[in-house]
Amino acid sequence: MKRLLVFVICFSCMFVSLGQETEQDTDQEIEIDSLYREDQFYVGVTYNLLLNKPRGISQSGFSGGLHLGFIRDMPINKRRNIAIGLGLGYSLNVYNQDLFIGEEEETERGVFSSLDDIDFSTNRFTTHLVEAPLEFRWRTSTPETHKFYRIYTGIRMGYLYSFQSRFKGAIGEVKQTKVEELNRWRIGATFTFGWNTFNFHFYYSINTLFNDDAVVNGESVGFNTAKIGLMFYIL
Repeated sequence: MKRLLVFVICFSCMFVSLGQETEQDTDQEIEIDSLYREDQFYVGVTYNLLLNKPRGISQSGFSGGLHLGFIRDMPINKRRNIAIGLGLGYSLNVYNQDLFIGEEEETERGVFSSLDDIDFSTNRFTTHLVEAPLEFRWRTSTPETHKFYRIYTGIRMGYLYSFQSRFKGAIGEVKQTKVEELNRWRIGATFTFGWNTFNFHFYYSINTLFNDDAVVNGESVGFNTAKIGLMFYIL
């Protein structure tokens, strides 16, 4: 009886000791996890649109984009489900359309015309941008799970450092990389929402792609760009 009592007491003490150690380890894990940050790397694919087009200009074929970068997640509340995100990224965009872009030899100014009545196999321009996203972030995240609902909205500042317009048709091939009428500084509004892996992403450029000097058929070329697609986040 005494041996059984001693065994029970020793077992109880060992159980309490293990329980305290487990509790301490759990508390320590929670303390470490309580400083978690979310969604700091992103990769996105989009379908690109040209809006506010002048008469006689239309899109043709598929226009797509690839976007990737890093956003520093900075929670601003104790629960850490509300945050500010500031980052740096890269954006590649292709636009297939029927606006021909050339250049005057004497002035080196851009020449813009419609290909409405001209046969061609390829006419597109490609842009490469460095971007700085700024987001206000709300999510249902917790330290224990990475599957949650999210709504992110903000602005995206960018610089268009590379542009190429390419035409290929019966008259030959024309490539244009220097276009003075470009608005190289880009600013757009973004909205992303979704759950876990799949998140819908929307972008709309606030300023036009070309300035007022770009004219076709007596109208300003303009072009506001919009992007619709999916965004994938990695911790």
